[in-house]
Amino acid sequence: MRRRSGFGWLELVIGILLVILGIFTFLRPRSILTAIVIAYGVIAIVTGIADVVFFVKAERYTGFGPAVSLVSGILSIMVGVMLLVYPGAGTLVAALLLPIWFIAHCISRLCHLSIIRITAGNFYYYATLIVNIIGIVLGFLMIIWPALSLFSAGILIGTYLILLGVDSIAIAVSEIGSKW
Repeated sequence: MRRRSGFGWLELVIGILLVILGIFTFLRPRSILTAIVIAYGVIAIVTGIADVVFFVKAERYTGFGPAVSLVSGILSIMVGVMLLVYPGAGTLVAALLLPIWFIAHCISRLCHLSIIRITAGNFYYYATLIVNIIGIVLGFLMIIWPALSLFSAGILIGTYLILLGVDSIAIAVSEIGSKW
């Protein structure tokens, strides 16, 4: 049986990249939202084209299913083009959906606390607990005050990415790498 080191290299690299991305996002908050919107626009166009191609290839063999694929493909292409032509609309939508993502992600991480306490110890347990409670509070604040989400989404994303990066680095140097 091969013995693993207690140092999680992949988690360390992920943590460092998250911290770097968080610092970049913190320094240039508007550019990260625009970049995310453009990436989603490209993805929407590609998936829309794939849906239309599926319709063309499968239309003669099946009935109603491909028609849904055609409609979905056309809508995806339209949304992708809209996001590329007017990224401001996508930025607005991303800023409004950000609180939902914060809350869902933090609840997911909190569900793993018992395993984290057993495998990584009390320090990492409390660090994860604090980071995710902060994320839930920020998520609810952004729901209550949407202007907070719109005007500070980049700064919040940057701060949260830095915290997630530090969290990943803490996992990398903890005992969890040798037990999993």
